[in-house]
Amino acid sequence: MHTISMQCKAEMLRVFRNPYYVFWSLLMPVMFYFIFTRVVNTGADNPGNWQAHYLMSMTTFSVMGSAIMTLGIRLVQERTQGWSTFMRITPLPGPVYFFGKMFGQTMMHLFSVVFIFIAGYLINGVSLPWHLWIYSGLWIVAASLPFLALGTLVGLMKRVDTASGVSNVLYLALAVTGGMWMPIEVLPKAMQAIGKWLPSYQFGGGAWSIVQGHAPSWRNVLILLGYLFLFMVLSTYIRKKQEAV
Repeated sequence: MHTISMQCKAEMLRVFRNPYYVFWSLLMPVMFYFIFTRVVNTGADNPGNWQAHYLMSMTTFSVMGSAIMTLGIRLVQERTQGWSTFMRITPLPGPVYFFGKMFGQTMMHLFSVVFIFIAGYLINGVSLPWHLWIYSGLWIVAASLPFLALGTLVGLMKRVDTASGVSNVLYLALAVTGGMWMPIEVLPKAMQAIGKWLPSYQFGGGAWSIVQGHAPSWRNVLILLGYLFLFMVLSTYIRKKQEAV
């Protein structure tokens, strides 16, 4: 247990020291939240509901980006620098190494949720019953698992610059088509049909339902579980093929 706790602590410190994490996961979502609720205010017909809705959008946007980019790029960096190879010859078990990464990233997700929720309260005075704050935060942290699995897929790439470019494209494409930047209803019909099957839309959809006083739908849960299974299987298969070469 001491080994696991030390590895988890080390991973948390490493994520905090990553400037990509600070900008993409904290500052950029808060900036978008301010612009779309105080400057543009596209939900002017019902500002209270819109501010709470968009707060969930930016929180899920933050956590999704942290899972895909921070984790994925760090895995590529460690492999290209020989760190992951070195870790294999140490007494540290492989499962503990990966558990530490997942735990550290999950703790950072929890930090992102708290930070952006506080920003929503301070910027717009978003007020929700205490149980909805907790419920939505727990949903966002738990439902981020498919994106962590996607991050491990990005982490299998051979070059850092390739992983950075691909993760940026994936992150922004999922955010736009999943209705995180703007309501999905404003997109063309074809994009709406595709977007509603994406993990980003189901991720945000669960949080949007919670702030409206409803539980996430079974569709949200099942589609996210399907993506989690798919990404895990692909990641495991590709990793084993790479290790066999």
